[in-house]
Amino acid sequence: MFGDLMGMMGKLKETQEKVEATKKRLDTVLIDEASTDGLLKITLTANREIKSIEIEESLLEDKEQLEDYLVLTLNKAIAKATDINETELAAVAKEGMPNIPGLDGMFK
Repeated sequence: MFGDLMGMMGKLKETQEKVEATKKRLDTVLIDEASTDGLLKITLTANREIKSIEIEESLLEDKEQLEDYLVLTLNKAIAKATDINETELAAVAKEGMPNIPGLDGMFK
């Protein structure tokens, strides 16, 4: 009984270390997103940290338009980053979980 518990605890610790390593790796995964016309370009990590924003000069003339572009393009970039982040972390977590019936759908 204790052997199983110790083995499970070891596996959970190993999984936690893999999750932390995956989070660090996701800092290096870059997502590039641009407005449909290419006037605004945003780069962020899969951990949703903004790395750069490039704005065409013409957008600086219209504050409201620039704000709209920022909102739309940032939301698209963040959605992509979130999808990558959640998929990667769920895969690592699922890999390290003990095989308990009924928990299969929890990490999809």
